[in-house]
Amino acid sequence: MAELLVIRHGQASFGQDNYDVLSELGHRQAEAVGALLREINWVPDRLVTGTLKRQRDTLSSMGFSKGEEHSGFNEYDFGDLLNARFKGDIPDLVSGDRRAHFRTLRETVFEWQDAAFEGASETYKAFCERVEAAQKFATDTDAKRVLVISSGGVIGQMTSVALGADKRHMMNLNLQIKNTAMTRFMFSGPSFSLHEFNATPHFMSQARSELLSYS
Repeated sequence: MAELLVIRHGQASFGQDNYDVLSELGHRQAEAVGALLREINWVPDRLVTGTLKRQRDTLSSMGFSKGEEHSGFNEYDFGDLLNARFKGDIPDLVSGDRRAHFRTLRETVFEWQDAAFEGASETYKAFCERVEAAQKFATDTDAKRVLVISSGGVIGQMTSVALGADKRHMMNLNLQIKNTAMTRFMFSGPSFSLHEFNATPHFMSQARSELLSYS
C-alpha cells in the first residue's frame, strides 16, 4: 500500500482583501510540519498542490521545491457562493463577525449541496467531480509516498467519500480541519481508505501549541 498525505495550507489572510496569502503564522505552521516530516524521515516521492498561492507557498515554507499542480485540489470559492446565495447583497455581519462567518459558511454550503440557489460559478456536483479527478491524478503513480497541499473543503470531501458518509458530513469535517493538519490515506490500485484525519503532532509541544489555528 502507498500513502497519500494531504496537508491543509497554513493560515491565510482571513478578513483581508486577498485571502490567498499566507499570514506570518501560516508560514511558521508550514515550517513546523515540514520539520516534523524530516524528523520522522517521511520523504515524499511525489509533490502535488492546487494552483492557489497559499497552497504553493505552504509547500515552499515546508522546505520543498515546487510540485506538480492540479486545480482539483483548489478550495471552493466561498465568496462566489455568498454572492450567488444573497444575490450580491451580502450581510455586513458575515464579513465582520467570525462566528457569523462560519455559521453562514456552513449554511451556504448546505444550500449549495442542495442546489437551493442559482448563479454560482461551480455546482457542488462539479466540485465533487474535480476533487475525485484530483485524487485519481495524485494516486495514479508508482510513488509510495505522495504529499499533497490542499484546502479544508477538498480534504473534507475526500474524507467523507472515503468513509462512505452522506454529503453533509463533508462540511462537518471541513470546519474541523486545522491549518497544516495532516490527513492520511492508503491506496493501491482502486483501493483507497482513510488512515488518519486532521492530525497536528507538530503542535503538541508546549512551545508550538500557540501555532494552532483553524482559519
